[in-house]
Amino acid sequence: MAFGSFDSGASRPMVEINTTPLVDVMLVLLIIFLVTAPLMTQSVRVDLPQASAQTTDIKPETIRLALDAQGTLYWNDVPIAKEEEQNLESRLQAVIRLDPQTEVQFSADRETRYQRVAEIMATAKRAGVVKLGFITLPNN
Repeated sequence: MAFGSFDSGASRPMVEINTTPLVDVMLVLLIIFLVTAPLMTQSVRVDLPQASAQTTDIKPETIRLALDAQGTLYWNDVPIAKEEEQNLESRLQAVIRLDPQTEVQFSADRETRYQRVAEIMATAKRAGVVKLGFITLPNN
């Protein structure tokens, strides 16, 4: 069933778009937005409770391990004797027991053998160190 004129000779459908329903819907939406827009600008006063807590910036302890070219190990810039290096794991475990989030920052000299670096990293892992960082110098 085609919409068109009552002319019996015209068998073509009407090709114009009926925009009246579209305009009606747009006008209704415009009225709705005009009515609801002032309601959105009003605010509700709420009496919120006040917090009196102090912010704390407690940073976990940081241990700096350094290994120089001669193979001397340093704990926070204090050299560790070769005999005491055997106790490195227990020393790290004691610190980790106090604060599990303790970070160990490790730096090694450029000439240090990787085997020595790997041994210290393995010792830190056995001790339970979760945060192990490497300190390097940027290339200039």
